[in-house]
Amino acid sequence: MTQNPTTKARTLLVVEDDVTINQALSDRLVAEGFAVVQAYDGPGAVAAHAEHQPDLVVLDVMLPGFDGIEVCRRVQATRPVPVLMLTARVEETDMLVGLAVGADDYVTKPFRMREVVARIRALLRRVDRAQELAASREPRMELGDLTIDRAGRRVSVGSAEVHLTPLEFDLLLTLAAAPGTVRSREDLMREVWGWADARGTRTLDSHVKALRAKIGPDRVRTVHGVGYAMETGR
Repeated sequence: MTQNPTTKARTLLVVEDDVTINQALSDRLVAEGFAVVQAYDGPGAVAAHAEHQPDLVVLDVMLPGFDGIEVCRRVQATRPVPVLMLTARVEETDMLVGLAVGADDYVTKPFRMREVVARIRALLRRVDRAQELAASREPRMELGDLTIDRAGRRVSVGSAEVHLTPLEFDLLLTLAAAPGTVRSREDLMREVWGWADARGTRTLDSHVKALRAKIGPDRVRTVHGVGYAMETGR
């Protein structure tokens, strides 16, 4: 583990089988004030996650042992954590598979270091903001047969509990906070992802698609050219 001893840093797990890329990225993140744990394959990543309990995982898709999709599935099943995936794959189907198992965002290779750092900081801000909002509002919300337990971060439709990834839960909570109100894509990117612009709207659309698949296709309404709205219940 590489660590900057002068700061009380958030811990990041960097998983990349290319030793040169892994070290370059880790060095940059340490310089940015983070503590860094490194792993180079699927099994090593799962073990490092269990041992060090990082605040965020930077995860390459293509890994020896088993791939990043399987790593993400396993870590989210044991201890949910924000995941930024590094991938050369840009097809929507690949992105949706990653989102379905708990990835929060993607950066495609080749990437710029400053872009990775910006995405990491945005994801960490989102986690902090979500915790603050959950603590400051009523612990339970009901929209028809959809129930949201803020404190427990649990969602159910009727009597069936629905498993959402951390980011899917935050997106649902943001939309449900003002049911029937159209939220612009820019507002959602800023409030949920912490981005100041809409450069990640493809990520937003993919998360909405994944969310609809879990809670029902008619609960989140698309307002073309504007954004999305949460239906008031049924």
